[in-house]
This record gives sequence, structure tokens and C-alpha cells, in this order.
Amino acid sequence: MTNKSGGLAGVVAGKSAIATVGQEGAGLNYRGYSIDDLAAKATFEEVAYLLIYGQLPTTAELKEYTNTLIQLRTLPEHLKSLLKNIPKDTHPMDVLRTGCSYLGNLEPENDFSQQYDIANRLIALFPGMLCYWYVYHFKGEKISGETAETSIGGHFLAMLHGKAPSDIQREMMNVSLILYAEHEFNASTFAARVTAATLSDFYSCITSAIGTLRGPLHGGANEAAMELIERFSDVEQAETALMSMLENKEKIMGFGHRVYKDCDPRSDIIQAWSKKLGEEQGDTLLYNVSERIEQVMRREKGLFPNLDFYSASAYYYCGIPTSLFTPIFVMSRITGWSAHVFEQRADNRLIRPGSEYIGPDERAYVAIDERG
Repeated sequence: MTNKSGGLAGVVAGKSAIATVGQEGAGLNYRGYSIDDLAAKATFEEVAYLLIYGQLPTTAELKEYTNTLIQLRTLPEHLKSLLKNIPKDTHPMDVLRTGCSYLGNLEPENDFSQQYDIANRLIALFPGMLCYWYVYHFKGEKISGETAETSIGGHFLAMLHGKAPSDIQREMMNVSLILYAEHEFNASTFAARVTAATLSDFYSCITSAIGTLRGPLHGGANEAAMELIERFSDVEQAETALMSMLENKEKIMGFGHRVYKDCDPRSDIIQAWSKKLGEEQGDTLLYNVSERIEQVMRREKGLFPNLDFYSASAYYYCGIPTSLFTPIFVMSRITGWSAHVFEQRADNRLIRPGSEYIGPDERAYVAIDERG
């Protein structure tokens, strides 16, 4: 029997050994490791290695891998020129999409044996690609794209602000990148797999994924959440305004999830980091407003916050501009996308679903001079 579920909801579109999402008794796991354990104990570089190579690294392997990523940070001069010429008012997601595609011209994938090297190059390069464009256009400075920071999260913050981040900011970014790294057959990952299934090159697969994440129904909820919470000067004002929005049936971004039914297991983790950052800075207003909005949404709609909601205030406390929130998603999810491209290529079949036709019945062609 043909499954006619809209949006492919509930349709199993393939097999994967990379992650479990929302499965009863399993929660969110990356290659069998729970997100709680990874967020509490691992570095993002460890998780990247796990997703790319299928297993956690040894101490020696992690050291070598981290050094490899550091060595791959250097931005090609032609890419810098491109980034300088991308207009200031361009959405940063479009910067990464264009930069990724252009890198495919500079450093093309000539055969699939290069795929691991290209994946690592993009993991290393996306933070510098984003920050080079942003700092050049918004601060009038040319950065090298390289810092003394060994972690990708710390490296990103150091380039963005021109100084080393605090320990807690560095740690939050590490956790955030882990939480966003992989999420099974979500829209952008599936787009990457569809492109990979045609035997297209690696850059085209990732460009497809970035373009899909660009859509507000997939990425962008953390930006929308920030635009909401920063409107309010206290929690009472937030509750009053939110009740009015709900009465007018306005959509509140950052709540509920297509797969999770009761909670997003990542939300509590990033919420705790948002609270820590606010307390460190002696400014918990945005956190308190976020918490009140969560309470109202649970009480009035029975909805839970997803990862994007508290990520907004956590990023704000790190001084990250709202327009860069979704590109951080790319900096992380490139690991999961890469793993799925590898997996698709290893056991490939062209992805070509059918559709249910709802157009007119068959009809006769009428010559143009007889149509009146």
C-alpha cells in the first residue's frame, strides 16, 4: 500500500547507523552514545571524529585530528577576495552557501577518495569563512582566519571578537556545537543525501544542505526566538505580550518538534548553559524572559522548547550577532551532513519518490486557432 503522508511524515526513507532521534527508550544518540554523555564529557572535535570516522578517538587520534583541523583553517586568498566582494547586506547563510560552492572550484573533489579530507577542510574552514566576511564588512578589518584557540568553538569566538573568549563561553560553544551536530533524516541532511545519491560531488551535497537549512521552517528558529525575547524589558511584559500573540494565533518559534513528542533532550542542556552565562555576566534578564515564555507555552499550548529556543539567549550572552545564529548550525551540522554523504555513497541508490497526481483528467489538445 502506498504511503501518501504529506511531507513524508512517518515514512522510513532509508537506513542509517549514525543517529537515533526520538525513538522510544533510545532518545538522541550519535553512533550509540547518548547526547547527555557527549555534551557533558566530550569535546566537539571528539564528536566530529565520531561522526566522520564511526568511533570515538583515542587520546593520540584526537590530538592528531585536532592538529589536522587547526592546520586546515587557512583561508585561500581567492576565497578571501570572494568574501570581500559579497555584499554587506547578504544573509550570512548565503555567504556560507556561496563560499562552500566556490571552494569546490578552488579545491575540487576529483574522486570520492577525497571525501574525508574535504569534510575536514569544511569543518575547519566554515568558522573562518563566516567570520572573515562578517569582520571585514561590519568592523572594517581583515582577519587571518587563524587564532591560538585549539577548539572550533573558541576559534570562532576569538575571530568574531578579536580576543580570547572566557572559559564558560568557550565551554558553551563546545556543547552547542555537539548538540547541533547530527539529527538523522532532517530536511537539510535528507537534501544532502538526495544530492549524494545522484553521485554529485561533495561540495554540491553540502551546498544543497545549506540551502535547505536556510529556510525558516528548518533553520532560523533561534534567530526568531532572539527577536522575540529581546522585545521585553521584564517577565510580566513578556507574559502579557505572549498571551496576546497566542490569542491572535501568531506562531511562536522555538517550540515543539516534528519528531519529539514530549521534550527535546537537547533543550535542558543548553538552557543550563544560558543560565550559567547570564549569572556570570550578572544579567539574567533574557534568561528570565525565556524561562517565563517557556512556562506560558507549556501552560497554554502544552508545547516544550526545542534546542533553538535557549540557544538564542546563550549565543546572546557570548556577544554573537543574531544573524550569525543559524550559520553556527552549519559549523556544527557539517559533521553530520558529511557522515550521511559517506553513508549514502557507501550503499547508494538513487532517491526518487513518487507523487500522487491531483491535476486535471486527461484531455484533448485544442489547436490555438480554435481556442477563441
